[in-house]
Amino acid sequence: MTAREYVHELPDEVESTLVSSGRRTDAERLVERLSELGWTVGVAESLTGGLVVSELVAVSGASAVVRGGIVAYATEIKQRLLNVDAALLEAHGAVHPRVARQMAEGAREALGPGAAAADVGIATTGIAGPESPDGQPVGTVHIAVSTALGVRTESLVLEGDRAQIRAEATARAIRLAIDAL
Repeated sequence: MTAREYVHELPDEVESTLVSSGRRTDAERLVERLSELGWTVGVAESLTGGLVVSELVAVSGASAVVRGGIVAYATEIKQRLLNVDAALLEAHGAVHPRVARQMAEGAREALGPGAAAADVGIATTGIAGPESPDGQPVGTVHIAVSTALGVRTESLVLEGDRAQIRAEATARAIRLAIDAL
């Protein structure tokens, strides 16, 4: 039997099956999941400097779910735009899991529609190197994802050069958001 003859033997419901043209990226999976839920996302980035939101907006259809991003590289911007607690920043600096948590919550508030919050907030903070300004190891990264159901944080130490650390932190932030949904 040839392949063409075999196809005619398949059940009718197989004809409506979608076949992927390749592996979907995590950013595509996240945008798709947000679309399914009818949810929006706002991103607050320090360490990644806009890479997370850039990955998301590269996906077709992202405009339906991505509200925007705030690159809060300077500590004062974390406090002023994202409402990160000044005492927390003073006591622990900008690279701390609670700072990431407050950044994610602040992104939801700052980037929601009207007076409402965005459904999901993603935040990254850390040290990409090549040197550490506060003595923490280069590669220290804190990621947080905030939803109405709570906040997930991930703290890790990544290996590599500056670009590799930032790229891996971006990928981990998107994966954490997928896991949170």
